Amino acid sequence: MLLGYLLCPGKTFAQHYLDIQARADTDKIRIGEHVKLELSARVQLEGLKGASFKVFFPSLPDSFSHFEVVNRSELDTATAPGEKFFKQTVTVTSFDSGRWEIPALKFEVFSVTDGSYDSVFTQPVFIDVNTVAVDTTKAFKPIKAVKGVAWNLLDYWLYLVIGAVAVLLIIGLIWYFRKKPVKAPVVTGPVESPYDMAMRQLQELKGEKLWEQGDIKQYYTRLTDILRNYFEHQFGIAALEQTSAELLQNIKPVTILNQQRDKLQTILIIADLAKFAKMQPTPQEHEDCLTKATEIVTWTKPAVVREAQPGEAPKQQP
Repeated sequence: MLLGYLLCPGKTFAQHYLDIQARADTDKIRIGEHVKLELSARVQLEGLKGASFKVFFPSLPDSFSHFEVVNRSELDTATAPGEKFFKQTVTVTSFDSGRWEIPALKFEVFSVTDGSYDSVFTQPVFIDVNTVAVDTTKAFKPIKAVKGVAWNLLDYWLYLVIGAVAVLLIIGLIWYFRKKPVKAPVVTGPVESPYDMAMRQLQELKGEKLWEQGDIKQYYTRLTDILRNYFEHQFGIAALEQTSAELLQNIKPVTILNQQRDKLQTILIIADLAKFAKMQPTPQEHEDCLTKATEIVTWTKPAVVREAQPGEAPKQQP
């Protein structure tokens, strides 16, 4: 295999066609200073005779052998006649004093042409990490007092501008709300009572002739929704959220409504069969359900308070 032959130890071809280096910009630093470690690989293309290859640079961990990686540059490539260059700069530092070694780094080379694979190692790099020199022969100097800085209005101009804008904004809002005309209350007409609404909707349902047109499910859905809305607004029963069985159970405390329990049960049974079981009630049953719904609403119509005459207490008529 061509690449294996070129990189094989003891062969001069490896030294001639592939040159790798790990070079530091300095060999002495003080604690915390940076070292730029330049990793490079140079490949002589002429000797490879058209072989396709890939070079993989060393993968340094974030912390290793008393060193910490500060930054990694992108891999830079360049091509010259007969040569190809690869370069990456890794910035490292150390916070331990002493002479430390950046160990030999492994470059990996893979031949796409014949699938051969090999690795080459650099020489280790030694870095001396020194502490800051302190002259112990000199006497300690006293701590200097804190010096005051003269107050300057220009140093606070931004805060003054913000404060002035805030004050002007508050004054403007106060003036606006004081001058804002008070809108006269909107007088609306009388609100339709639950009874009147239910009776109107039942008459509208009768006029729509839904069951005559074959829309049985929509007819019973509208009919039961009218009753449930009426119960909810007139008696405070959450009828829209209850099943038929729950609704029949919850009308028991309302005496006047419970008196119409049998009619309501008949309507709910036929409606559920028509909506969910696809039963086809007879025309007589359609009309009978609408009649029973009208009778339920009429029976439970709230009493009217007759207007009291002067000196007379209000009386409630049935």
